[in-house]
Amino acid sequence: MDTIAYIRQTLLPLYGKEETAALTRIICQEMLGQSATDFFLGKDIELSANQKTFLQSILERLQDFEPIQYIQQQAPFMGHRFYVAPGVLIPRPETEELVQKLLDLLPAHAQVLDIGTGSGCIAISLSLALSDAKVWACDISEKALAIARHNNDLLIGNVSFFQTDIMTYQPESIFCKTFDAIVSNPPYVTRSEAQQMEPNVLRYEPHEALFVDDNDPLLFYRCIASLGTTMLKQGGLLAFEINRAYGQEMKQLLEHQGYRDVSIQQDLFGNDRFVFGTIGD
Repeated sequence: MDTIAYIRQTLLPLYGKEETAALTRIICQEMLGQSATDFFLGKDIELSANQKTFLQSILERLQDFEPIQYIQQQAPFMGHRFYVAPGVLIPRPETEELVQKLLDLLPAHAQVLDIGTGSGCIAISLSLALSDAKVWACDISEKALAIARHNNDLLIGNVSFFQTDIMTYQPESIFCKTFDAIVSNPPYVTRSEAQQMEPNVLRYEPHEALFVDDNDPLLFYRCIASLGTTMLKQGGLLAFEINRAYGQEMKQLLEHQGYRDVSIQQDLFGNDRFVFGTIGD
């Protein structure tokens, strides 16, 4: 049996046809070095002994449902390759949509804060795209911040990072009325939704960055929105990625805290996924 057929046969019972095809392409082209032309022509790969061992290791990890991004130690986002490891969430396409929406709204010189930065994908992408922006980012996890700082160095971003628990954070005076925008993709999956999630997410991605208790699913949003009333300039923008089940509740929350022009926006799949609001009269 040739290499490509072996990969497909190994993964198909676990991942289904479409995902197996995608994983096979990544393994062959990005990890084993096969050209795109040879892959699509169905040519076999001649593997050295070391490559055979490497391939077997990849397949064993995938059989244990480890995400391919963690195996590769990278994930694509906004045209860049971010280093990722189990201490941070793997960037999602929906979050790329959030960044693009912000880029359409913000001036090049914007001052932006990303709360719960994880890998740094939002903050660093904004920094790279907005030539004169000043971007700050924070997270409760020192492990996440180490990964974010590594990505900032790797991609030559210009982000300032700091560690804090946003639930108890008291803004420094220099941050009061400082920001043109605050953006956050906080934990928003309720514990009861975990049973619907794929094993690769549940086993490997950090639960503290994913889950919130069912009895208070808007906990982080309420806190961050409150901070925004102190930290945003007049007319400043608050932007969230949200759980699609709570669009209307999020709109009401922001309006209750004094935000205006609050809008719910859908992702490419038609789900309520983003909420935007501005502070001030």
